[in-house]
Amino acid sequence: MLIVSVTCVVGLQWGDEAKGKIVDLLTEGHDVVVRYQGGSNAGHTVVAGGQSYKLSLVPSGIFRSQVQCVVAGGVVLNPASLLDEIDGLTSRNVPVGKNLMISDRAHVVCPWHFDEDRLLDKLTGGEAIGTTLRGIGPCYRDKVGRSLAVRLGDMYREGFRDQIARIVPAKRQILAGLGATPDEIRLDADEIYEQYRGYADRLAPHVADTTAYLLDAVESDKRILFEGAQGALLDIDHGTFPFVTSSNSSGVGVSSGSGVPGRYVTKVVGIVKAYTTRVGGGPFPTEQDNEIGQHIRDQGNEYGTVTRRPRRCGWFDAVAARYTARLSGVDVLSVMLLDVLSQLPELQVCTAYELDGQRINHFPSHVDDLRRVVPVYETLPGWQEEITAVRRVEDLPKKARAYVDRIAALVGRPVGMISVGPDREQTIFAEA
Repeated sequence: MLIVSVTCVVGLQWGDEAKGKIVDLLTEGHDVVVRYQGGSNAGHTVVAGGQSYKLSLVPSGIFRSQVQCVVAGGVVLNPASLLDEIDGLTSRNVPVGKNLMISDRAHVVCPWHFDEDRLLDKLTGGEAIGTTLRGIGPCYRDKVGRSLAVRLGDMYREGFRDQIARIVPAKRQILAGLGATPDEIRLDADEIYEQYRGYADRLAPHVADTTAYLLDAVESDKRILFEGAQGALLDIDHGTFPFVTSSNSSGVGVSSGSGVPGRYVTKVVGIVKAYTTRVGGGPFPTEQDNEIGQHIRDQGNEYGTVTRRPRRCGWFDAVAARYTARLSGVDVLSVMLLDVLSQLPELQVCTAYELDGQRINHFPSHVDDLRRVVPVYETLPGWQEEITAVRRVEDLPKKARAYVDRIAALVGRPVGMISVGPDREQTIFAEA
């Protein structure tokens, strides 16, 4: 397995591609692991030594004691969630100390953000855009709006109490305008200040200027691994807007989220499931709202790591994956959860779309067009053999190898890793 100096792992679908497992595996050959965007709406599951760990904000590299984990400035931070995660790890004898560094530039999710999320979700109605109601979107909105934003570094300044006292009355008016009753608006500036000062005290050993640290690290040839959250089809600028997340979740977000110029990234690993899933509303051309979809959901345990919401399931969409592989500058693919498909007699892969009677090979930029596409499928035989114990490509059933090879050909990128189960050991390293 070739380890290069600076690697980025990014999901190429609508998230939930099992990126955490690959980051955990690759961490062994890196010095630093960086989470650069998203918030506690993201969930990564890492299985090691027969134990399952669920992470939202802490980078997946935390299980390697020699690795420096960094939460960069592009992340929006819920301090309570982060502290719960740290406490959960330490209670299971996973050390979290100087090996975790948090950017003082990271924006902070505050109590009013949860209220805004809930009220806006109720107001918009209709097809859900996929919010997890964790205040992530409203926090990013304040980040762009600037005047009502709070960064982690602000919590250590003398003016923090005054900052909260200035924001709370404005947020009360905003919440009232969104339809909140007086009883629902429970924002108390003094209580919030004391609560968040407590968070600041506990997080203080971890807070640093991570931008300066990372720039020093790349210039001193540290081996750095960037860990993406969500998936490229949820990118705020390049995904299936408005059914997207609030950050650049494709490979293009690495530089803005971390502060490290893209020229330093030497390898991008694109993660795909052997099928496709999606949570919440939005178009999903290859969705199987039938027995096939339910079979995939049951076999793959397709329920959200954070939310436990059932995921929508369907066939592999090579049109979408080819688009996001190009968008993210992917060098090599990792095909995950191949074992989930083992019981099916035949499989289908979407190789193109038909839009208004014309065949297209590109991914539409507008969701209205994406809703109207009809997937063009290619049928491949299933292998119907147990593969969870396989550790070499040549030991996979021929039909399973043919399926993986077809994905590589359609996406236009070689496959470097194949996952046949949740544990670290259930990974096949291919030549790529």
